[in-house]
Parts: sequence; C-alpha cells; structure tokens
Amino acid sequence: MATITLGGNPVSTSGNLPEKGTSAKPFTLRKTDLSTATLSDFSGKKIIMNIFPSIDTGTCAASVREFNKRASELDNTVVLCISRDLPFAQQRFCGAEGLDNVITLSDFYDGKFGKDYGLEITDGKLAGFHSRALIAIDEKGSIIHCEQVAEIANEPDYEAAISAL
Repeated sequence: MATITLGGNPVSTSGNLPEKGTSAKPFTLRKTDLSTATLSDFSGKKIIMNIFPSIDTGTCAASVREFNKRASELDNTVVLCISRDLPFAQQRFCGAEGLDNVITLSDFYDGKFGKDYGLEITDGKLAGFHSRALIAIDEKGSIIHCEQVAEIANEPDYEAAISAL
C-alpha cells in the first residue's frame, strides 16, 4: 500500500504500482463509445498510461492537455488517459477541448484496473477513485517507468515518463 496525500492529508492506495521490469498486467477498459479496449489492442506500441482521479478536476485536465500536446511527437507511442469517470464525461471533455492525440479509457465498470495496478484510493474523500500515476510500457509489454505522484493535486513528471520511452 502506498501512502499519498490530498491537500497534505494522508490517504492510502490499495497497493503499490508494478515494479519496473515486470510485465504489464492485462486490462479491459471502456472507450468513449462503450466498446472495450485491452492491453493487447496496443501490442507492439510504447504506452504511457496517464492515470488520475477525474478528468473534471484542474490537475487531471491539465495532464490530459499536456499529454495531448506531446503525444503527436512520440514515435510508435499511445497515451492512454485512464480514470473512473464515465466514458461520456471523458468524451465530453476531450470533444470540448479538441483533444484527439490521446485515448481516454474508463475503469467505471468494476474498478478492476485500479485494483490490479494497486492505485485505487482506499480512504479519504477520494476513496474508490484512482491515484495520480504514470506508467510507461515498452513495445514488449514490460514496465519501464512508474511514478506514484505523492500529492494528488500535483502534476506528474511528464519528462521522466517520456524519457523512459
């Protein structure tokens, strides 16, 4: 379990992020059209998973915008923006913002992704949401970078994730 903070107050997650060098765990998430997306759908590509509590908060929205700017410059790479938001909220946000270089995916159905990756918040105001984290995966499906952002209100280290690719 990781201890992170929300406004300086400690909160816990359901586990720890995967270890660097391990295989990414398979997942099934929902796209904005309610179809499913799995890890194997992105086989052979580098992946940055930008994980956050809700797209409708300032820091979360900023991270989606920042990765949308950078994604078009990344070779053979997809950026997956993952939250527990309903797919409709993700679609509304990206449509209103004109963001089309990232893929938003939802873990609303059962929260399995958050549990499997050890990033579900287990207490405090955001219990049940995902913590803010970045996970980078190489073309072979191995974890090459993880960042559990210590303070939920802070943005992740974009450069570290991109440099790991």
